[in-house]
Amino acid sequence: MLGPSLVMLDFETTGLSPANGDRITEVAALRLREGRVVERFVSLVNCGVRIPAFITGLTGITQAMVDAAPPVQQVLPQLLEFIGNDTLAAHNASFDDKFLQAEAASLGLVPAYPAVLCSLKLARRVYPGMASYRLGDLARQLEIRFASAAHRAEADAEVAAQVLLRIGCDLARQYGWETVAPELLVAVNGLSAAKVPQFLSARSGQKLR
Repeated sequence: MLGPSLVMLDFETTGLSPANGDRITEVAALRLREGRVVERFVSLVNCGVRIPAFITGLTGITQAMVDAAPPVQQVLPQLLEFIGNDTLAAHNASFDDKFLQAEAASLGLVPAYPAVLCSLKLARRVYPGMASYRLGDLARQLEIRFASAAHRAEADAEVAAQVLLRIGCDLARQYGWETVAPELLVAVNGLSAAKVPQFLSARSGQKLR
């Protein structure tokens, strides 16, 4: 299982890039500790932007929903306080991290999380040869079910969290560890797939806390 806590993050947004003016519309952050979700932060976000029709069709998030939501100036400081000094995780983490960094910078805030862990990259390294590593496809291959509709932040974060916990359990079982530290997974993220087995085997039998 995973040892010290980390935070799994998922954003819904108006598009693909904050550099193009896209903004967040919903956030879910789940704190994982000792193999389970122990705390969660979930909120719609009002960034004062229009919601494209195709985004509403994909997510179900309407203009009225975000217009009635708390403003980003309120949500972002609360989110950063929730994450604190824990490792940040997300599926396709570069996407969520760039939005978090952009929204924080716009408010003059500096995130404190020490590292970013990508469950998509990690799955590619731990489960090579799968047909697809998109969250929905990966979840189906690992027999992990969505508790509610996909493309909403909490549902996606919940499934990504279960994927990450599954990876931690599988590694612990394979290599004889009691726990798997987030720092180890971050290190695996930074390796090429070919180097991962040797890296993990060299640490086999250690108790990583």
